[in-house]
Amino acid sequence: PFCKAIGAIVLRTKVDPQATLWESLLPEEFRRLPPGLCAVDAFLDDPVFFEPFVPYFDPSYGRPSTPIETYLRLMHLRFRYDLGFETLCGEVTDSLSWRRFCRIGPYDKVPDASTLMKITKRCGSEVVAELNEALLKKANAAHLVKLDKVRADTTVVPANVAYPTDSGLLAKGVAKLARSVSSLKSLGFATRTSFRDRTRSVRRRAHSIGAWLRRRNDEAKEEVLKITGELAGIAEATILDALGVARNAKRKLACYGRSAPRKAICLVSEIEQTCRLLEEIVAQTRTRLSGEVPDGSTRIVSLHDPDARPIAKGRLGKPVEFGYKNQVTDNVDGIVLDMAMFKGNPPDAPMLVPAITRIKTLFGRAPKAVTADRGYGEASVESGLVALGVERIAIPRKGKPGKARRAVESARGFRTLVKWRTGSEGRVSHLKHSFGFERTMLDGIAGAKTWCGWGLLAHNSVKISALAEEEKDKPTTVRQRRPPANTADTGPPTGRSPTSRCTA
Repeated sequence: PFCKAIGAIVLRTKVDPQATLWESLLPEEFRRLPPGLCAVDAFLDDPVFFEPFVPYFDPSYGRPSTPIETYLRLMHLRFRYDLGFETLCGEVTDSLSWRRFCRIGPYDKVPDASTLMKITKRCGSEVVAELNEALLKKANAAHLVKLDKVRADTTVVPANVAYPTDSGLLAKGVAKLARSVSSLKSLGFATRTSFRDRTRSVRRRAHSIGAWLRRRNDEAKEEVLKITGELAGIAEATILDALGVARNAKRKLACYGRSAPRKAICLVSEIEQTCRLLEEIVAQTRTRLSGEVPDGSTRIVSLHDPDARPIAKGRLGKPVEFGYKNQVTDNVDGIVLDMAMFKGNPPDAPMLVPAITRIKTLFGRAPKAVTADRGYGEASVESGLVALGVERIAIPRKGKPGKARRAVESARGFRTLVKWRTGSEGRVSHLKHSFGFERTMLDGIAGAKTWCGWGLLAHNSVKISALAEEEKDKPTTVRQRRPPANTADTGPPTGRSPTSRCTA
């Protein structure tokens, strides 16, 4: 079955399509790919990039989907040039060179933006992780990956959420429950169960909070806290009503059995999930009203992205960001060798040794030198790296160093590696501005891994394909043997020209 599925996937690809008569009449400039895309095109021709998609496509049932090769190249363009899905489809439709790169003929239809979104969500983060691993293994087999020294740094990948406030989340949660209950009742479920729509009430109070905050005095602060408490009370009453509707709707759905409407099942599940989130928001609101600060590791900042958390990184413009913590480890050529996504704001130090372990497992050898910022500076981290076989470690220690430690950190090799480490800030900035790390548009920790994984695949494809082209352009030379010291050079051997042992 696996071989049959592989055959189905390969049949849905269009490797090196034959040019049509209309294409052959075009000038060479219109049929030639740009240099960067040409290198990536040759690198992505390997069938190893099709294998991760096999479990997600049935070989015999269902209508034919978008060819995998076309999907891969479309996703590369989307993250390489930071385009929206609708913009991407429009640009590919109008560009002959991009059509050729994506293996789409001049008369073929470009896949719809919704199709690309559905395939991306369907395959998920596991497929993207396998694609990145296959790309790095292919580069390692071609001797393009250097492990002389690597550096690690963390950043925040913001979630697609507005700036959260407890009052705003309470108002949105009540309004969302009202919409879901209304849709469920319109399908004929729990029609006699009472539910009061409190949307206007919470919106009026949320609007009044904004008006009071503009006064900026002690009276306004007390009034805002009072209104927030009223919003929490309204949310609690709405939760009780919504749970009653969901409970009665589930009783009727049980009577349908397998023929229960799918939309009704989804609405009941959505109501229950929203109630759970809204209960947590009410609890953290009560905590804040009592004068305490809610725990940031469990604080809910979004109803549609419940995994996002507040993360404080100490930036002047953005002291607190809302999203996920991401660790990036790259080498001297800028290839990202490892990426890890975390929920919340865990400490940096425990994340470095697992990253180097994954690199050693993937490439079969540990890096010779590892450097990172002071957030990783712990003795346990250095001992773990030494156990993995790392020869040089340049990580400044936390706190005030002693005399022996100052001698280590003032060494020339240590300072050289630390200076090179600062380039990781530029690598992170490049990923943010050019490859989609600025904001994930998929919800949840799995969605963030999927989104950043595609950006990482596009980034590494550009880097590795450029290195492969440089290796091709390097002249291959054969070194001549020197004659013995007491032997005169009598010329080339018989049957060989004087230039036969020069550049190959």
